[in-house]
Amino acid sequence: MTGPEPDRIALRFVNEINRHDVAALSALMSADFRFVDGLGQELRGRDRMRDAWTSYFAEFPDYRIQVRDHLTLGPVVAMFGTASGTYAQGSELPPRNRWTVPAAWRAVVHDGLVTEWQVYADNEPVRKVIDPSRL
Repeated sequence: MTGPEPDRIALRFVNEINRHDVAALSALMSADFRFVDGLGQELRGRDRMRDAWTSYFAEFPDYRIQVRDHLTLGPVVAMFGTASGTYAQGSELPPRNRWTVPAAWRAVVHDGLVTEWQVYADNEPVRKVIDPSRL
Protein backbone atom coordinates (compact mmCIF):
# COMPACT_ATOMS: atom_id res chain seq x y z
CA MET A 1 0.00 0.00 0.00
CA THR A 2 1.30 3.42 -0.91
CA GLY A 3 0.15 6.89 0.06
CA PRO A 4 -1.51 8.12 3.23
CA GLU A 5 -3.14 5.76 5.68
CA PRO A 6 -6.67 4.71 4.65
CA ASP A 7 -8.29 6.08 7.81
CA ARG A 8 -6.80 9.54 7.18
CA ILE A 9 -8.18 9.53 3.62
CA ALA A 10 -11.62 8.27 4.71
CA LEU A 11 -11.90 10.88 7.47
CA ARG A 12 -10.74 13.57 5.04
CA PHE A 13 -13.50 12.38 2.68
CA VAL A 14 -16.02 12.84 5.52
CA ASN A 15 -14.64 16.32 6.15
CA GLU A 16 -15.16 17.26 2.49
CA ILE A 17 -18.71 15.87 2.62
CA ASN A 18 -19.37 18.07 5.65
CA ARG A 19 -17.95 21.07 3.81
CA HIS A 20 -20.02 20.15 0.71
CA ASP A 21 -16.87 20.59 -1.36
CA VAL A 22 -17.67 18.59 -4.48
CA ALA A 23 -14.35 19.44 -6.15
CA ALA A 24 -12.39 18.18 -3.13
CA LEU A 25 -14.56 15.04 -2.97
CA SER A 26 -13.91 14.41 -6.66
CA ALA A 27 -10.18 14.77 -6.11
CA LEU A 28 -10.36 12.04 -3.44
CA MET A 29 -12.37 9.59 -5.60
CA SER A 30 -10.87 7.11 -8.03
CA ALA A 31 -12.09 7.32 -11.64
CA ASP A 32 -13.96 4.02 -11.16
CA PHE A 33 -15.41 5.09 -7.79
CA ARG A 34 -18.33 2.95 -6.54
CA PHE A 35 -21.06 4.36 -4.28
CA VAL A 36 -23.73 2.22 -2.61
CA ASP A 37 -26.54 3.93 -0.68
CA GLY A 38 -28.50 2.64 2.30
CA LEU A 39 -31.02 0.95 -0.02
CA GLY A 40 -28.31 -0.89 -1.95
CA GLN A 41 -28.59 1.34 -5.02
CA GLU A 42 -25.27 1.79 -6.76
CA LEU A 43 -23.59 4.53 -8.77
CA ARG A 44 -20.25 4.09 -10.50
CA GLY A 45 -17.74 6.62 -11.70
CA ARG A 46 -16.31 9.85 -10.35
CA ASP A 47 -18.19 12.02 -12.87
CA ARG A 48 -21.58 10.53 -12.00
CA MET A 49 -20.83 10.96 -8.30
CA ARG A 50 -19.81 14.57 -8.80
CA ASP A 51 -23.30 15.24 -10.18
CA ALA A 52 -24.94 13.12 -7.44
CA TRP A 53 -23.13 14.98 -4.62
CA THR A 54 -24.10 18.33 -6.17
CA SER A 55 -27.78 17.30 -6.29
CA TYR A 56 -27.75 15.81 -2.80
CA PHE A 57 -26.22 18.92 -1.24
CA ALA A 58 -28.87 21.06 -2.99
CA GLU A 59 -31.64 18.88 -1.48
CA PHE A 60 -30.00 18.77 1.97
CA PRO A 61 -27.91 21.97 2.26
CA ASP A 62 -26.92 21.25 5.86
CA TYR A 63 -26.18 17.53 5.42
CA ARG A 64 -23.55 16.41 7.89
CA ILE A 65 -21.83 13.23 9.00
CA GLN A 66 -20.58 12.83 12.55
CA VAL A 67 -18.14 9.96 12.97
CA ARG A 68 -17.88 8.76 16.56
CA ASP A 69 -15.69 5.69 16.01
CA HIS A 70 -13.77 4.13 13.17
CA LEU A 71 -11.88 0.89 12.55
CA THR A 72 -9.35 0.13 9.85
CA LEU A 73 -8.43 -3.23 8.39
CA GLY A 74 -6.01 -2.91 5.48
CA PRO A 75 -7.62 -0.69 2.84
CA VAL A 76 -11.09 -0.85 4.48
CA VAL A 77 -12.28 1.78 6.94
CA ALA A 78 -15.55 1.31 8.86
CA MET A 79 -17.01 4.42 10.48
CA PHE A 80 -19.91 4.71 12.90
CA GLY A 81 -21.95 7.72 13.96
CA THR A 82 -24.88 9.78 12.72
CA ALA A 83 -26.00 11.51 9.55
CA SER A 84 -28.28 14.52 9.64
CA GLY A 85 -29.75 17.14 7.40
CA THR A 86 -32.77 19.19 6.49
CA TYR A 87 -34.75 18.66 3.32
CA ALA A 88 -34.85 22.03 1.56
CA GLN A 89 -38.06 23.53 0.27
CA GLY A 90 -36.82 26.20 -2.09
CA SER A 91 -34.41 28.31 -0.06
CA GLU A 92 -36.15 27.38 3.21
CA LEU A 93 -34.99 24.76 5.71
CA PRO A 94 -38.17 24.09 7.72
CA PRO A 95 -37.44 22.59 11.16
CA ARG A 96 -40.08 19.90 10.48
CA ASN A 97 -37.88 18.70 7.59
CA ARG A 98 -34.90 17.98 9.88
CA TRP A 99 -33.76 14.40 10.39
CA THR A 100 -30.95 12.56 12.18
CA VAL A 101 -30.25 8.85 11.82
CA PRO A 102 -27.66 6.44 13.19
CA ALA A 103 -25.40 5.45 10.33
CA ALA A 104 -22.27 3.57 9.36
CA TRP A 105 -20.00 3.96 6.35
CA ARG A 106 -17.53 1.67 4.66
CA ALA A 107 -14.70 3.20 2.67
CA VAL A 108 -12.16 1.31 0.60
CA VAL A 109 -8.97 3.25 -0.08
CA HIS A 110 -6.24 2.43 -2.58
CA ASP A 111 -3.25 4.60 -3.42
CA GLY A 112 -4.64 7.57 -1.52
CA LEU A 113 -8.04 7.54 -3.25
CA VAL A 114 -11.45 6.34 -2.11
CA THR A 115 -12.51 3.59 -4.50
CA GLU A 116 -15.72 2.59 -2.67
CA TRP A 117 -18.10 4.39 -0.32
CA GLN A 118 -21.03 2.49 1.15
CA VAL A 119 -23.69 3.90 3.45
CA TYR A 120 -25.59 1.84 6.01
CA ALA A 121 -28.55 3.78 7.42
CA ASP A 122 -32.27 3.59 7.93
CA ASN A 123 -33.60 5.91 5.21
CA GLU A 124 -37.22 5.73 6.38
CA PRO A 125 -37.03 8.96 8.47
CA VAL A 126 -35.64 10.81 5.43
CA ARG A 127 -38.32 9.38 3.13
CA LYS A 128 -41.01 10.50 5.60
CA VAL A 129 -39.64 14.05 5.54
CA ILE A 130 -39.56 14.11 1.74
CA ASP A 131 -43.00 12.49 1.40
CA PRO A 132 -45.17 13.07 4.53
CA SER A 133 -47.92 10.88 3.07
CA ARG A 134 -45.75 7.92 4.10
CA LEU A 135 -46.63 8.55 7.78
